[in-house]
Amino acid sequence: MVTAKAWVLKKHFEGFPKTSDFDLKKIELPNLKDGGEQKLLLESVFLSVDPYMRYNFLSFLNFWIVESKNPAFTVGAFVVGARGWRTHFISDGKDLQLLPSSWPESLPKSLALGTVGMPGLTAYFGLLEVCKMKPGETVLVNAAAGAVGSVVGQLAKIGGCKVVGCAGSDDKVAYLKKLGFDEAFNYKTVKSLDEALRKASPDGYDCFFDNVGGEFASVAINQMKKYGRIAVCGAISQYNDSVPQKGPYVQIPMIFKELHMEGFLVSRWNNRREEGLQALLKWVVEGKVKYHEQVTEGFENMPMAFIGMLKGENLGKAVVKV
Repeated sequence: MVTAKAWVLKKHFEGFPKTSDFDLKKIELPNLKDGGEQKLLLESVFLSVDPYMRYNFLSFLNFWIVESKNPAFTVGAFVVGARGWRTHFISDGKDLQLLPSSWPESLPKSLALGTVGMPGLTAYFGLLEVCKMKPGETVLVNAAAGAVGSVVGQLAKIGGCKVVGCAGSDDKVAYLKKLGFDEAFNYKTVKSLDEALRKASPDGYDCFFDNVGGEFASVAINQMKKYGRIAVCGAISQYNDSVPQKGPYVQIPMIFKELHMEGFLVSRWNNRREEGLQALLKWVVEGKVKYHEQVTEGFENMPMAFIGMLKGENLGKAVVKV
């Protein structure tokens, strides 16, 4: 019998999450039985922390299979699945995905939670299917040093676009330059966000990949080119507000610039998941897409990693190594 450790919510978040909102428990798991539906024992290797978990306390995890009575999954294989914050699980395997067969041994398995996982797929389909970027266009992305934004910028460069990114520290801006962003700035230190955006691209923006919402979005929308496309991926500026922000009021620029603005969830393209993963994996192996992981050691530090991510302390993808 295996004892699993699990983080649970003591109470739902009020405003910004606190470590006192979480409780660490132990759960006894039953032994696997022949002929039953629960045929896999999984042990967490890496766990993901992402902004959406502020509302949906469900994490993508990277497991390895400890025990298997399912012929589709061999002991020692790595799989990805969506679960809560736990060290061990019993599963029927129906909602688990094996890593692509072409995954190189030299590549960290944790990338299946980031650049070659859900965040990477979010960037891939958001750019191709929502922004519909074209070579020669100018793409704007905020939270650009994060798990999704950093991939967005690199994919836009691969697609032949000019890329402008913003982030919340000088170190993150330097990282964006290293990734090949054409222009990057620290939104916390510029005197005027409007002026900074105008300076970075005087002609405006064809595509805007929005991870932040709030004030940034209300300023950026006025600098979109006619027929511009806006992919609304996240609203991290508002996730922890106890009182809703006012605005932005988008109707006038939407009308007169004839903009297309669309919110999306990456699950819309689940039927094309393999296509996206293979493309991302190829670009990573070729060195065209670079990555950085903010790794927190120890399952006991899950709440700290989650809260730090919401504060913007991570560079690239935030993961916890069990």
